[in-house]
Amino acid sequence: MYKRIFPQLLLLTVCLLSVKQTYSQETLPELVRRLKPQVVAIATYDAHDEALMTGSGFFLRPGQVVTNLHVIRGAQRCEIKTLDGKGRVFPVTGTLALDEEGDLALLSVDMPPDRPRSSELAPALPEEGEQILVIGNPLKLEGSVTDGIVSAVREVPNIGKIIQITAPISHGNSGSPVFNMKGQIVGVVTIKVTNGQNINLAMGAARVAQLIPGPSRPLASLPIKERTPDLADTSYRSGLDSLWLGNYDNAIGYFETAANRNPRRADAWVQVGYCKVKQGKTAEGIRAYQQALQLKPNSEEIHNKLGDAYYYAGRLREAIASYNHAAALRPDNAEAHYNLAVAYSESGNESMAQAEARLLRRLDEKLYERLLSETRIEQ
Repeated sequence: MYKRIFPQLLLLTVCLLSVKQTYSQETLPELVRRLKPQVVAIATYDAHDEALMTGSGFFLRPGQVVTNLHVIRGAQRCEIKTLDGKGRVFPVTGTLALDEEGDLALLSVDMPPDRPRSSELAPALPEEGEQILVIGNPLKLEGSVTDGIVSAVREVPNIGKIIQITAPISHGNSGSPVFNMKGQIVGVVTIKVTNGQNINLAMGAARVAQLIPGPSRPLASLPIKERTPDLADTSYRSGLDSLWLGNYDNAIGYFETAANRNPRRADAWVQVGYCKVKQGKTAEGIRAYQQALQLKPNSEEIHNKLGDAYYYAGRLREAIASYNHAAALRPDNAEAHYNLAVAYSESGNESMAQAEARLLRRLDEKLYERLLSETRIEQ
């Protein structure tokens, strides 16, 4: 009996392994064919039904499309076109969520439910050197595919993680999804920065996950930017453009102007502190973060950043106090526990470093592995 069953079990095991291996060895053309139905081309029109702008987007959930906010701003009408087969056009009925700082919009699309489409967001940031691909609508060339690697992952305070990619980007790619080789979305292309050559940037997928659908609002209700915007706001946004490129020396002037014009603007003080620390001026960075905390004393992000400033100034005891404050305000903040583990290890308190490492492991396995590779902390 066992002699008869064993070959059957062996055959089943081989078949399952073969299926798993086939999926893991998905070729780039196969991956593109699988992902294209998730991507859309976007066209917007004014009150006279004249064409305004084209862009790209993707289905986050059935009937819900993500794109850049600047693609739809000022439009009276908008439609999407799917990229599978010959493509079909569907009207956008309104906006479900907006993210001004992240330049993101979640659109409601009127389409039949017979072919639901959705995308999977990557649970973690990509690594530098990781291969990626972009599918979008550059220069109205629908469904164009480009590939490349992740050049860098940098942080912009109050915005999140920004991913620099080598995949070629053109006008019309705004809102295009950036996929990893598993078919997960790691970011959303933006052409927000225009003063760099061959520097293409994408907003991290974690920001997309924060788009919570609300009541649908008409496109026409979307506020248009003022023709004579406030100088503090203009300076702040110009600073962000430089910061996206990592140009701290240029960004600091804009942020200081914004903070001086509006001293009650906490986000401007945060950016001043961040740039000062990057310039190696930690004392000035600490003062800027302290100014921001007077305005937002319960901000875990600012406490975490102040901890960074203390850390780079060599003031480990004060860094640990700030990181602990950040962790107390938000216990699931993996970055705060990572920082605590590093700071405790640097200060020679290995028992506390290991305790924080154990907490980190439960929160973020990938960040935990990075901690082990960068420190002397033992598992």
